[in-house]
Amino acid sequence: MLAQQRQQAILERVRSSGGVRVADLVRELGVSDMTIRRDLEVLAERGLLEKVHGGATAAGPGSTEEPGFAAKSARQQPEKEAIARQAARLVRPGTAIALSAGTTTWTLAHFVTDVPELTVITNSIRIADVFHRSPRADRTVVLTGGVRTPSDALVGPVAVAAIRGLHVDTLFLGVHGMSSRAGFTTPNLLEAETDRELVASAHRLVVPADHTKWGTVGISTIARLSEAHVVISDPGLPQEAREEISAQTGELVIAEPEQDRQVAGR
Repeated sequence: MLAQQRQQAILERVRSSGGVRVADLVRELGVSDMTIRRDLEVLAERGLLEKVHGGATAAGPGSTEEPGFAAKSARQQPEKEAIARQAARLVRPGTAIALSAGTTTWTLAHFVTDVPELTVITNSIRIADVFHRSPRADRTVVLTGGVRTPSDALVGPVAVAAIRGLHVDTLFLGVHGMSSRAGFTTPNLLEAETDRELVASAHRLVVPADHTKWGTVGISTIARLSEAHVVISDPGLPQEAREEISAQTGELVIAEPEQDRQVAGR
């Protein structure tokens, strides 16, 4: 196999799975460790991937790039549904929860519409609409005001003022990225401020985030990894990420996707 063909195969693998390990590529492509590392160096110099310890990951977006809700909702659907299903098990009747904006938290909302006597605080128009479409007389939904972002979050001073002084049992925090250095991040400065207020309001912080979020860094940090009580991800999360998250957070849960099941009402 020519170097160009080999590098194209590596790039396709990175793009399909989000990341690769040098050891796996050595075995699959039948070349030396040095050859694979040289290929990764070439691809990294061209900006097509990012080298990490022991392998490489897909090239991340800019720290201020913020995809719209529709674009994000089409990504990692099986993983997000598995994560949301696992997160829903943490919601108990008669409690107050907060759901920050995001496609994974939006998916989670579908799984908790039948929980009785629930109070929901959210800064997401999409999430509020999920509960609006499945009404319950014993449920209270509070939608903050604020400035609308590309991901349909309501942020800024109005949202912060609405959240300040509230106290919830659990916050399910949607994030743009997470890393050991930057923690949980967002590409939107106003959203970071609003999310930090949500974090301050919660007794327990749960972060449902699929494996593609690892290594992605937005411009502003919402919270440190150590502030999360539970992180829920999927089997695609690299081993080094699992070790880092497990060391810094209260608990890491890996949710297995169920390909044949769909979220009700979607």
